[in-house]
Amino acid sequence: MTEISRKQPSETEDPHWIEWATGIFSAVLVVGMIGWVGVEAIVEEDQPPEFGIAITGGNAIAGGYRVEFDIANRATRTAAAVVVRGEILDQGKAVEDAEVTFDYVPAQSKSSGAMLFSAEPGQREVRIRAVGYSDP
Repeated sequence: MTEISRKQPSETEDPHWIEWATGIFSAVLVVGMIGWVGVEAIVEEDQPPEFGIAITGGNAIAGGYRVEFDIANRATRTAAAVVVRGEILDQGKAVEDAEVTFDYVPAQSKSSGAMLFSAEPGQREVRIRAVGYSDP
């Protein structure tokens, strides 16, 4: 039968210099990140959502036409239930419209979506804009 030693292992050597350097670097990094987040929380101004929309593409699909877009929230506050409306305009009059609702658009970020229309816009103008949101 094998005997199992019940002694606790002990280190006889001092830690290597790389262990000390790694520990110090990690501590400085953590303290720096905590400081940065703290300064941002105090200094950053609370701005209501501000949206920018850019059409990124469009293509024909079965039974209609898809217009893809990005919505960006440039402000520091997140928006929820963001309603985006798209219209196909012919000489200033709306020929067709569609809506998309985003669950949320985070602060200082962007999301993507698409509008589905029954007809291809062709030479007509496509206008997409945010029409409403709620505070989460």
